[in-house]
Amino acid sequence: MAFRPRGSRSRRTLLAVLVAASVAVPVAGAARPAAVPAPAPALLAPITTATPAALDERYAVNRDGIRAAGRTAADHGDRRRAAVLRAMADPARHFLSFDGRDGGRTTEVFGDLSRAERIAVLVPGSDTSLDAYGRFRAGAEALRQQLGDRAAVIAWLGYRTPSTVSPEAMTAGRADVAAPRLRRFIGELRAVKPSARTSLLCHSYGSVVCARGAPGLRVDAIVLYGSPGTGTDSVGRLSGRADVWAGRGADDWIAAVPHARLRLPFTTVGFGTDPVAKEFGARVFDAGTGGHSDYLKPGSVPLRNIARIVSGRAPSPAGRHA
Repeated sequence: MAFRPRGSRSRRTLLAVLVAASVAVPVAGAARPAAVPAPAPALLAPITTATPAALDERYAVNRDGIRAAGRTAADHGDRRRAAVLRAMADPARHFLSFDGRDGGRTTEVFGDLSRAERIAVLVPGSDTSLDAYGRFRAGAEALRQQLGDRAAVIAWLGYRTPSTVSPEAMTAGRADVAAPRLRRFIGELRAVKPSARTSLLCHSYGSVVCARGAPGLRVDAIVLYGSPGTGTDSVGRLSGRADVWAGRGADDWIAAVPHARLRLPFTTVGFGTDPVAKEFGARVFDAGTGGHSDYLKPGSVPLRNIARIVSGRAPSPAGRHA
């Protein structure tokens, strides 16, 4: 029997998906760079303590891994990747994990994790990789500066993110792979920092990752921003313990993405209810007038409000940002 979408909303969604896919498939195929080889990372035990000595030892092991990956990239002739990795190997930078294979996986710490009373874990959206890591890192640094002392920000690039112009960005496949990894990491983090206020900050497709990993997760707040949806219909399906917040900038193109889900024979396309919609049930914060990549921009309204949520404070009402 032929598939017949019911209702104008389903038809709009199907049309948007088909148009996007017709563009994404050839573009993604043409633009995909050749894989850059990297050595297998050192096998590290789960994080069991957050003492300065234990963290320094872990950072040193991952720094050696980054340097090895940089040498491999240079031997392969990829100067861009080699330069990125040389910068990552700076002794002033701190990585809880690193794997240079398949686009790269990293977990970078900003601030002193051993002393942190507030921890924010950033989960990125599409098009984030070692070669496009700068913007993700800049946002983490800006948030750390906004939070001040006794806070740590962790940039968790723990999965292969989809390309914005690709079919993978319209389904939860990448998020389903990422979610167990995120759950394991948050579990380890809470075990070694049980008294720290921990927030999960989820940008764009990262909202889908967080939603897949959230049920039963011990975090104090989940913040969804620039989200295409989560794959769930309401906050009740995320986490019973966490306060769930959602925000979207006035100039964010993600608002034009149809907020619906279509169940096709082999997959489900789209991510359902808009997180800033009343029926989703999240607490909505003012995300200013910026675009899709502006949420953690220094001095911005959303950065200040996200920092307030991480700190356990209410965000400022619209138009009031002291």
